[in-house]
Amino acid sequence: MSIHIEEVRTKKQLKRFIEFPNALYKGDPCWVPSLYFDEMATLDPKKNPAFDFCRTRYFLAYKGKEIVGRIAGIINERYIETWKNKYARFGWVDFTEDFGVAEALFRTVEAWAKEQGMTGIQGPMGFTDFDKEGMLVEGFDELGTLPTIYNYPYYPGYLERLGYAKEADWVEYRIHIPATVQPDILRIANIAERRLKLKVVRLKRSKDVLPYAGKIFKLLNEGYKDLFGFVPLSARQIEAYTKQYFSFINPAFIKLVVDGSDELAAVAITMPSLSKALRKSKGNLLPFGFLHLLKAIRRSEALDLYLITVRSDLQGKGVNAILMREAQQACIDHGIKTVYAAPELETNRNVRGQWKYYENEQHKRRRCYTKLFR
Repeated sequence: MSIHIEEVRTKKQLKRFIEFPNALYKGDPCWVPSLYFDEMATLDPKKNPAFDFCRTRYFLAYKGKEIVGRIAGIINERYIETWKNKYARFGWVDFTEDFGVAEALFRTVEAWAKEQGMTGIQGPMGFTDFDKEGMLVEGFDELGTLPTIYNYPYYPGYLERLGYAKEADWVEYRIHIPATVQPDILRIANIAERRLKLKVVRLKRSKDVLPYAGKIFKLLNEGYKDLFGFVPLSARQIEAYTKQYFSFINPAFIKLVVDGSDELAAVAITMPSLSKALRKSKGNLLPFGFLHLLKAIRRSEALDLYLITVRSDLQGKGVNAILMREAQQACIDHGIKTVYAAPELETNRNVRGQWKYYENEQHKRRRCYTKLFR
């Protein structure tokens, strides 16, 4: 049966675009669905401030009336200005085990990128680095997480057949939490806290985070500016992310460190794992999906580490040990046995080196691919 590609132009088509993975990965024990409302907010030009500087096209692949694949093409003008590469991005890419489907999708998005004057394309990446990025290339038998992409093992091979090559790799670690905070971490953290006159902000309610939200994102913008492909968030994006995520977080797992002037010095954002809850709810809050998510937020045996950074003038002075001490104590207090670290660039030895204090294993690897146009 022949393959044909349709551009997503209506809300009904966008709904199909978002829901396609539900059918593709049905029955796969490692796949974790995204939150539907989160995907819609990200992909809708009326809701996502990234569209202030991004151009997009979404495409669906069909065999007859059956959807067999999807892909998004993104051109981030701020990325091009910052990194001086006229590269488009591809993301939200999924396809059945049929090379012809993958070929049709990528030929379509590449043609669009060329029409827009791009010299290459890379991905999977989102609008920003706070979207999911990196195709899974190792760890296909591991349960997925909310902030990362899951894909079948045949994906990377298809991309390589289409002329895509490795641009960057991220690695992920599973970290086992001991029953007490290690003496070395306590010693380094206590010395740094005293010597640098720092203090930990004690948050009791979700809304207690809000006064620090702008400072958190400002610190992340500064701390991540040199990382692969990073583009600082705009004021409108910061406002949107604050409303979207900080309203339902568990404050016990947000760790903030401030200096003597109450300026933010370091931050670690973690969240009880929602992987199993999302599988039960199938990514929907209604009618009862929110109950599974609330239960997981309040009680879980695993934690997802989303973000961690230390202000540039305080790096290498033991401040990260304060975050580790506080995060580990929260894990102990809440019965958390395992932490899943967010993807870390394989070249980022400073972050990767932190896990030496714990029993750990690198259990996943994901990749950004690039293809240059001739």
